[in-house]
Amino acid sequence: MSALFNFHSFLTVILLVICTCTYVKMHFPAILEQRNGFRGFFWKAARIGERLSPWVAVGCFSMGVSIIFF
Repeated sequence: MSALFNFHSFLTVILLVICTCTYVKMHFPAILEQRNGFRGFFWKAARIGERLSPWVAVGCFSMGVSIIFF
């Protein structure tokens, strides 16, 4: 089943995109300088990861626990 049709997998993919974009922006900021177009989506995901990092961390932790135990 595709990750787009399974809600649990979709949330996992979104959290991974947010965490990956934040990591890339911290280490290679020139890659995500553009705020429009295709890279604009990834810039916004990195911004979410920067601004809401405690909530993203809780989401990643709970998603990891749910993947391991359920």
